[in-house]
Amino acid sequence: MFAAFMNWLMTFNDWLNGIVWGPYMLILLLGTGIYLSVRNNFLQVTKLGYVMKQTLGKVLEKTQVGEGDITPFQALTTALASTVGTGNLAGVATAIAIGGPGAIFWMWVSGFFGMMTKFGEVVLSVHFREKKPNGSWAGGPMYYLTKGLKQRWLAVLFAFFGAFAALGIGNMVQSNSVADALKTNFNIPNAFTGIALVILAGLVIIGGIKRIAQVTEKLVPVMAVFYILGAIVIILTRISAVPDAFALIFKHAFTPISAMGGFAGAAVMQVVRFGVARGVFSNEAGLGSAPIAHATARTDNPVRQALWGIFEVFTDTIVICTLTAVSIVVTGAWKIVDPSTGEGFTGAALTSQAFTTGLPGPGGYIIAIGIIFFAYSTLLGWSFYGEKCFEYLIGSQRAKLYRYIFLPFIFLGAVGALEPIWLLADTLNGLMALPNLIGLLGLSGLVIKLTRNFFKK
Repeated sequence: MFAAFMNWLMTFNDWLNGIVWGPYMLILLLGTGIYLSVRNNFLQVTKLGYVMKQTLGKVLEKTQVGEGDITPFQALTTALASTVGTGNLAGVATAIAIGGPGAIFWMWVSGFFGMMTKFGEVVLSVHFREKKPNGSWAGGPMYYLTKGLKQRWLAVLFAFFGAFAALGIGNMVQSNSVADALKTNFNIPNAFTGIALVILAGLVIIGGIKRIAQVTEKLVPVMAVFYILGAIVIILTRISAVPDAFALIFKHAFTPISAMGGFAGAAVMQVVRFGVARGVFSNEAGLGSAPIAHATARTDNPVRQALWGIFEVFTDTIVICTLTAVSIVVTGAWKIVDPSTGEGFTGAALTSQAFTTGLPGPGGYIIAIGIIFFAYSTLLGWSFYGEKCFEYLIGSQRAKLYRYIFLPFIFLGAVGALEPIWLLADTLNGLMALPNLIGLLGLSGLVIKLTRNFFKK
């Protein structure tokens, strides 16, 4: 009976996933970013200098004006903790493995317009946030769907999908990635990894957003710099291959690419679809998750905090994903045949192959350590997202219960078979986007008004 139910569930999920991550949803995701970009006069370009001055230029600034639980930089690193993760390693590699180098161009396109999608999400999240009886702040799509759009049923849907997606894609998938990396590279048993992760994550998660922020503001910059330096070394040692790599990316963004080596070939629609989809998977623009963290920041204006949202997508997609992609292309790893399968590498294995080829010896360890830190930080960020979604559904007094629900799933992910969980969580993750995008489009006029008022001042 159970086996029959699981078969039905996975069949239904495959059908639903095809809709959630299909062409119509991707058009909606990209279209929302284009619409907000046009209505905001392409702020991500025209005000780029100001954005960098107000974000990168104020990273070390400790005093902020306004109310909130954590600093704007801590809000950014908490959001980046969940955004910069396996999507930057596995997601980019999957886009190339299925769509070829041309998929990277469409990943850039999704990132470029995704900057304004994330900007709009943060503006609305901070504008409609509310202070809870315990003194903490809460915001996100749940609140602007309820208070702004006056559609509480959409807010409930978002919170439901978010709370369960956090247990899957933000929890079990991450702990499984860590367990697999430690087992493969250091022969550490999965159960041991699971126990260690529960303890290490629990020490942070139980302390709430302030402790999570204190950890992520130190962890995220270190792990990002560690990975970025490794990729830069690979690219510099093959600098002569970089022009050809970019030529491949631009050429095959618009023309089909034939099979070669371990690569099976791809049609243009396949290139576009996987480039946009993996870009969204990496930077989460449109999913509505990261604004939950930004809504807790100390700030005097929603637009000021939203500038960090632009910087977040820029860092994730334009910088880190690009370095991953170019490393894969210049090393030729995307064409190498995996001897164990007779096919090309994909996912994190493809990125690992690129780093192993580009940096024989330390390359594989850079990826293994990168996966561990990226996945661990994602656990921390998504535990907060899930808790805030749970809080919206059952109230703030009982919301801390979610922290104790979240922790056992870390162990289950480390020791379990993960493919069904991944597929279900991926669908739930995508379902979060639909009510969020409805809210963004419905309240786009308010985003424009608040933005214009901010820059007039």
